[in-house]
Order: sequence, then C-alpha cells, then structure tokens
Amino acid sequence: MYQVNSTTNSISPLQAKRFSDLGYREREHLQEWLVSYPEALGEELLIIQKEFDGFDETRERLDLLAIDKLGGLVIIENKLDDSGKDVVWQSLKYASYCSSLSKSNIADIFQEYLNRYCGGGDARQEICDFLEIEEFSDVVLNFGNDQRVILVAANFRKEVTSTVLWLLQNGLQIQCFKATPYQLKEEVYLTLDQIIPTPEAAEFMVGISDKEKEQKTTVRAKAQCHTLRREFWALCLDGLKTAGITRYQNVSPSDAHWLNAGSGVSGMHYAMIFSRKEARVELSINRSTKEENNQIFDLIKERKDEIESSLGLSLNWRKLEDKKVSLIVTQQDFDGFNRDSWEAMISWLAEHVAKFDQVFSKILPEINKLIKGK
Repeated sequence: MYQVNSTTNSISPLQAKRFSDLGYREREHLQEWLVSYPEALGEELLIIQKEFDGFDETRERLDLLAIDKLGGLVIIENKLDDSGKDVVWQSLKYASYCSSLSKSNIADIFQEYLNRYCGGGDARQEICDFLEIEEFSDVVLNFGNDQRVILVAANFRKEVTSTVLWLLQNGLQIQCFKATPYQLKEEVYLTLDQIIPTPEAAEFMVGISDKEKEQKTTVRAKAQCHTLRREFWALCLDGLKTAGITRYQNVSPSDAHWLNAGSGVSGMHYAMIFSRKEARVELSINRSTKEENNQIFDLIKERKDEIESSLGLSLNWRKLEDKKVSLIVTQQDFDGFNRDSWEAMISWLAEHVAKFDQVFSKILPEINKLIKGK
C-alpha cells in the first residue's frame, strides 16, 4: 500500500505492521471488524454467531459462523500474525460439526446471537430478508455438503497453504485471506486480500461444484414456487384489468412474491404481496435517503385518521427504523398457495389497490410539495 503525494507527484510505501505490535487481538479486534463489515471478505455474508460452541460433546469454539447468499454455511477462522499449523484441521472439524445443522437449528443459533449481541430481533425474518425470500418455510439452508471455510491471517504457513490447495483440488470450498495492517502516523489501515484461490484462479474453479449448485438451484426454485406465483400474477393482472384498475396496466407477471406499480410520485409506489399465508397491499416510501423517507412517512401519518377514515381501514404503519424504506400496509389472511383461494384473493387485492390509489393519489402530491418546499 502506498501514500500518494500530490505535491511532489510521487508515492511512498506505508509501513506494514504486525497486529501484536499495534496491540490488536484476534477476538477483540479482527473478529469484531469482520462482524461489523463482513463484505470485506468480498461478498455479502450474514453473521449468525460468534465464538460458537454449540457442538455436542466438545468444548471447541469456532470464531464466526455466517450464511452466504445461497443459504450455505460459512465457517470463518481468524488468526493474527501467524496462521499456525493446525488451522485447516481445526476449521474442517468445525465444518463437519456444522454439516448436520438443520434449518431450525440455524435459526435458533442466529436468534441467540441477536438476543445476546444485537438487542433482539426476529432471526427468521432477517434470514428471509437477507436471502430475499418471502416465507421462512421456503428458505433452504445448509443444503447438502456445501459448507464453506474462510481462513483469515497475516501470514500462512507453507503446510497450511499446501493443504488448502490440495483440498481445493478435491472440491472443498475454502479460501485464504491475507490480513495486513498498515500505520501512517496515528492512523491504521487494513487490507484483506484473497490469496487462495486467487481471483483469477477462482474463475477456473467454478465448475468444481456445478452438479451441487444445479441441485441447489432446483431445490430453491421449487421451494419458492416460481411457477405458481407467475400463474397467480397473470390471473391477478387480468382481474385488475377487468376491474378497471390502470396502475398495473404496464406490469407483467413475475415469479417474485410482489408486484409494484408507480403512484405517480417519485420514490413512492404501490405493491401487491402474494404469500403462502396472506395478501397485502402496501404504499412503499423508498426515496434515496432514509431521512427523507422518514420525513415523508411522518407527514403522511399526521393525516392517519383522515386516511383510515377515507379507506374504511385500520392500517399497519411500518416505519422501519433499521431499513431505508417505510411502508403503509393493509393485509388479509388467505391460504395463498391453494388455487381455490385465488378468486377471493384477487378480488381483495383489486379492491384495496383501488382504495389506496383513490386516497393516496390526492395526498402524495401534497406531501411531495411540502418536502420540496422545505
């Protein structure tokens, strides 16, 4: 890593340091850095536990346990200045222990983590949000033998890199990241570089687990009932057209659990939600910043009594503090995956989309003018 000097048009190397020289520790520092920003490992990961010791008849602890975007478990082992000679054996044991974890086990592990470290939350809903799946019953976690291992250290011993390369050649999903701290005066910087496999080599190794990925894709597609949803939305859009509702006239059927339509005001749209247990109609407030969305939500909610009286509904006002978007929702229970329920479900959606449009099409432009005038 180099410092650029714009005045002299030159560069000078920053000084690489040892973690121990800087007073950093594995558990208190490196581990917490990865918890706070797991994307530093080159992908989106959901950390679900740290210092996990929930293995039968053993007191061993793995550093971090995560879920990747395919629902696979990722075992993350951190070392500081030296990988040690046993890190591969250690991580493989943890991977084997985790291979038997069921979906409900994983949700319970994550719930314990949220309760202990994050002040609570709904583990199953957070997993659904991360995987972008509507219902937890549709989620597939820890499928087959797809457990992955990520090793992080400042330096890797030759016996470690040799073993990792051999495991890669035999189909195990394992990565090594070199963590290097740098110091410039009082500032400390960190680089995390994937050294095994190199990004270039990784591209050539995609085919190693093609069969397993194909199986996973098949299971996931079946679980999400894409065909069922596309069929429902085709019928629903026809029903809206018959009812004279024009908001969705340029929207096509989708295999997602939602369909959006513009409200006529930027950053605010109507959404119909089709799930196994219910149907919902939502007004989504989703402009570029959380602050503006919260401001709009608050201004709309000031007219709550007027809005609910006009709609003839009691609404669910969801100001999602931990997310950018805010929602105003009405919902109704249905047996959504039962085709016998679809006629009533579509009729309900059409009625409530029409109500939302009738009421909010008058209010949203007024709110928009208030925001622009501030």
